[in-house]
Amino acid sequence: MKNLLILTEAIEYIEQNLTEPLKREDIAAHCYVSLSSLEKLFSYALHTSIKTYIDKRIMTNAAKDIISSEYSVTDIAMKYQYSSVEVFTRSFKRVWNVNPSQFKESWKFTGIFPKINYQYEKGDDLYMARKRVDMSEAYDYLYSKKGSYELCFDVKHMMQANDISRKAGDLMILEAASRIDKEASEDMLLLRIGGDEFTLITGLHDMEEAQKIADSVLSKNGQSVIYETHEIPLILYCGIIKVPEQLRYSEFFGLLHETITNSKKGS
Repeated sequence: MKNLLILTEAIEYIEQNLTEPLKREDIAAHCYVSLSSLEKLFSYALHTSIKTYIDKRIMTNAAKDIISSEYSVTDIAMKYQYSSVEVFTRSFKRVWNVNPSQFKESWKFTGIFPKINYQYEKGDDLYMARKRVDMSEAYDYLYSKKGSYELCFDVKHMMQANDISRKAGDLMILEAASRIDKEASEDMLLLRIGGDEFTLITGLHDMEEAQKIADSVLSKNGQSVIYETHEIPLILYCGIIKVPEQLRYSEFFGLLHETITNSKKGS
């Protein structure tokens, strides 16, 4: 329980300071633990380093700025405390695999690495506590789309890619998001809801139209992601549900994951 509280506090501190000079030592000091202890917590619970977590969160927010604001790349680099546009662009490309200008031309989705929220239940340890992404910003949108169809996607054999390299796994996630994003219209909302899971709120009330989007995404199943000398086939599952009329945020994740699980059973 103590470790869970420390990790949650660290994540909150990072969120509040993404546009400030952010040092790992300051995060550890804020949480009253040693830096080595905090690094071990991040590695154990999130399978990543503190620095990588910060970089991915910054580049997720920066992507949103690129898409939705009139700020220049220079302005955005300065906002997130980068010393130059060149350094910012290299960091951005490590996460998104394209530079900022290419991103603006080819993407609508920006939430590649959402903030993690932990849900603790009595008796859980750090490993057992359920990781959930923060969907609070999307709640109003979801509420406005009650009764419309939602597509729930999951990546098959994700662990095999991660066994090759975490970078290979990141590329798989990025390609999965890209395939869905390319089929989504401007008024649809794509969310990453887990490590390798996505949901697309279509706003459509016609099941056949929603199914066409799903079929178009799934038509690319088997096409490979290239990582160094590896060709890794990418296959997605997809389940379809309606956004509930009674939208209880605490129950919504369970419904999404149940839909994904059922889609795997039917494959």
